Amino acid sequence: MMDTAAISVINSETEFLPGEKMSKEKAKKSKIQVSAGDRALEIVCYIIFTIAAFLCLYPFYYILINTISANDLSAKGDILFWPKGVHFHNYISAFRIDGLFQALKISLLRTVLGTGFTVFASAYLGFMFTQDKMWMRKFWYRLIVATMYFNAGIIPWYLVMKSMHLTNNFWGYILPAIVSPFNLILTKTFVESVPKELQEAAEMDGAGVLTVFFRVIIPVIKPIMATVAIFSAVSQWNAFQDTLLLMTDTKLYPLQFVLYQYLNQASSLASLAQSTTSTSSLAAAAATSQTTTSVRMTITVIVVLPIMLVYPIFQKYFVKGIMIGAVKG
Repeated sequence: MMDTAAISVINSETEFLPGEKMSKEKAKKSKIQVSAGDRALEIVCYIIFTIAAFLCLYPFYYILINTISANDLSAKGDILFWPKGVHFHNYISAFRIDGLFQALKISLLRTVLGTGFTVFASAYLGFMFTQDKMWMRKFWYRLIVATMYFNAGIIPWYLVMKSMHLTNNFWGYILPAIVSPFNLILTKTFVESVPKELQEAAEMDGAGVLTVFFRVIIPVIKPIMATVAIFSAVSQWNAFQDTLLLMTDTKLYPLQFVLYQYLNQASSLASLAQSTTSTSSLAAAAATSQTTTSVRMTITVIVVLPIMLVYPIFQKYFVKGIMIGAVKG
């Protein structure tokens, strides 16, 4: 006969076999019972969050459906939830406007180059300001941070830019934005949360400052670098005030400045778009003719859509980077 211990082991093994009735009954009993009040609260939360999401997404959806709907209905405000008289003449006419592709090129260049330089400078300075061996590091750090609260004003800034030959110069978009006090604070705080033992171990193996930065620090601080990249890319893509002050060469106008001009001259642009169409197009239905509303909304979609596609790429780093970079660990 089998002893009692062996029988108990077999029973314990067979008791939890998947597919057995006993295991299914225990699984059912182990489920947390949700009361009617908790269920009602959960439904209310879902409703609130659904409404909040709708309020956030609807403006983008509204602009999009108005760009592809009949322009006469869009101008009257009749397009609210569903597109009517779908067409794509607005986008075709917008891409025919002189200087649009050149402006897009300038915006892409300043966004890519400006973001790259800003991320590298923020990461390197954030790392160096945590090094005790850096000469007067606290003084230089506080001096940079002070510029976030105090500045000389637009006129002295313009005079400095002019003396450095950065007017009507593409680098006038890039160089002033490389060092950002806000990004520097985030990066420095994040680097301070990195264990010192990593750098000490690398230095014991003979690594210098640059080796430690590129081989040890950068792989660890990717979340905050992605966060800085998002902030810098959005800032560079949306900027147009520096163009207004520094640039008179139309070849250096970014897309946002072109949008600024279009929004101020929407009526004349509608006439311009119509004049660039053929005679057969002019005889088309009034539903596809350019209006002030159609020009504004179409250009808005063209400008906003590219930068909206950037955030999902860095989303997994963004939350971690902003939380750890904002609070010293």
